[in-house]
This record gives sequence, C-alpha cells and structure tokens, in this order.
Amino acid sequence: MVPVLAFLFLYRFGANRYALPTYLPDRVDSTQVGGKWQRDTVFHQIQPFQLLASNGRELTSQSLGRGVWVAQLFGPDETSARVARELLQVQEKFRQEPLVHLVSIVLEPGPAPVATLAQLAEQYGTIAGKWMFATGPADALKQVAQQELGRAAQPHQLLPVVGPNLPPGTLLLIDRDCRVRGVYDGTKPREIDRLLTEINVQLYEYAHSH
Repeated sequence: MVPVLAFLFLYRFGANRYALPTYLPDRVDSTQVGGKWQRDTVFHQIQPFQLLASNGRELTSQSLGRGVWVAQLFGPDETSARVARELLQVQEKFRQEPLVHLVSIVLEPGPAPVATLAQLAEQYGTIAGKWMFATGPADALKQVAQQELGRAAQPHQLLPVVGPNLPPGTLLLIDRDCRVRGVYDGTKPREIDRLLTEINVQLYEYAHSH
C-alpha cells in the first residue's frame, strides 16, 4: 500500500518520473519535428492470437479488453504451479476491477486440452472471465510463447529474440496497446507486490490520461 500511495503523491504533485517502462524495442525511427530530426523508439506490440480458454470459448488479445493483463507461461513443473498459486492474490486484489485480467498459457495441454484447462481452472480457483487458463495448437503456442512473450527475457535487445527465453515463473504485464510494461519473477513475494503496485500505476495512468 505504501508504494502505491507514494507513487500517487509524486504523480500528482511532482514530475511524472514513475510511469512504467515499455519493453521490447523493435526499432528506432527518425522523425522531423520543428525542422529538427528526433529519434523515436518503436516498441513491439503483441500480435493478435487465438487460443482456447478454460471456459470453452475462444480467447484473443482483443477479447481481453482495453485494460491490462498478466501473462504466465504454464508448464508441467512445480515452479509454474507455485506461481499460479501466487496469482490467486492478484486475482483477489483486482476481482472487482474489469480492466484487469490474468492469462495462464498452458504449453503442454495433453491429449484432452479442454478437460485439462477445466481441471486447472478448478484446481486454482479461477474466477470466470477474470483469470483464464488457455492453450492452442502447436503453431499458435509457438507464436505466443516464443515470438511474442518469450522475447521479454531480453528486454534491452533491439533485434527480435526467437525461442522460449522466459525463465520459469516469469510474469508479464501487458497494457491495453498490447505492449509489455513489466517483467516479474513470480516466485518472489516482493516481485508479486511490485506487480500489484504497477498494475495500480497503470490503471491510475489510464484514469488520468487525456
């Protein structure tokens, strides 16, 4: 609570130096403003995807709404399970906030994906429409897990990184423009606290943007 209050005070009464960073620069463009050339970084946007959600419906980047979403790559390991348990407090914190969603992307759904997703949703006590387990065919998972989310493991590299580079337990905060705004180690309580704070920071920016 203290970090959030400190941010709100500084945001209102001081210079806004506490806006969240944007990760995954794609390229640097040069634009002419007032007769002078300026360099402008263009950041990567998560490309549209289609996955199957635990509620049996199609999950797309568009269906996540115009808020923020927390993404987890969920594998058959204890670290993924541990981080999923940590996500329960994120779900509880924002259960009444329609602009926040959680998505756990299941990388190995097994021979019965729908049953697997439903079982995971029940096991972790997800709230329908708030936190979704999702999966898809191999090509769709490769797109999301490697070409898109996996790149966040090396946020300062300008060239695209292809490969499952996210360490186990990593959580990503994605904004309404499908840009990565935070990278967290979901196995550490302090990182979960930082995630909670930075979700509030992003929501505050949305509420006070013109």
